[in-house]
Amino acid sequence: MTANKRVISIVLGIMCFALTAGICIQVRTTSQTDSTVSQNYEENNLRAEVLRAKERYDNKLKDLESAETELEKQRQDSTQNNEDLETKEGQIVQGNKVLGLAEVTGPGVIVTLSDSKQDSSTALNPSDLIVHDGDVLSVINELKNAGAEAISINDQRLVPTSGIACVGNVIEINGEKVGAPFIIKAIGLPEQLAALERPGGYLERLRSYSIGAVLEKSNNITIPKYNGVITYKYAKTVE
Repeated sequence: MTANKRVISIVLGIMCFALTAGICIQVRTTSQTDSTVSQNYEENNLRAEVLRAKERYDNKLKDLESAETELEKQRQDSTQNNEDLETKEGQIVQGNKVLGLAEVTGPGVIVTLSDSKQDSSTALNPSDLIVHDGDVLSVINELKNAGAEAISINDQRLVPTSGIACVGNVIEINGEKVGAPFIIKAIGLPEQLAALERPGGYLERLRSYSIGAVLEKSNNITIPKYNGVITYKYAKTVE
């Protein structure tokens, strides 16, 4: 009788343990499921908010472009048969080109910089296998020194106030994040801009690290206008 009680006690103990373990597993599973559902819900809300913000931005941009088109039409209409106003209109158009506020087209070069395809585990310094903001800046400076009149990076127009900075594994230009490959378009005399290909030049240096660096000449390059607002707070016109 004592032996039977002992067996019954052991069986009941095992059953209680199994029941407790099952309850713990169920509680943990339910908690993880609730957490996953909550996380997915938050991510979906964030995606929806981003899409709504992009839609509002696109609509505002269309409104701005429409207003600029109408303004240009009104300016052209008002300057007809008025030599003085036509001269001023020409100055505005030229100024917009210089500032980057107008889309431009012409001959030049297209430089494409891309991260190395080499296995990073075989490199002494894996950082040497990716394109950095300093690499982009060096190419931009050489293009400017060669007489580039307009430059864009991944269709982001460079203007006097443009900044280029490394943000994680991407580069931020004009407040917009862009990633490799970096397609740099420059308008100017192709033969001068192509000096980037000279022996010992920066493109050759990048290739020595297995970085992709391709330069193409073109007679028909289009560079978009800058869509932001250029504001000068401290520079004043000298009277």
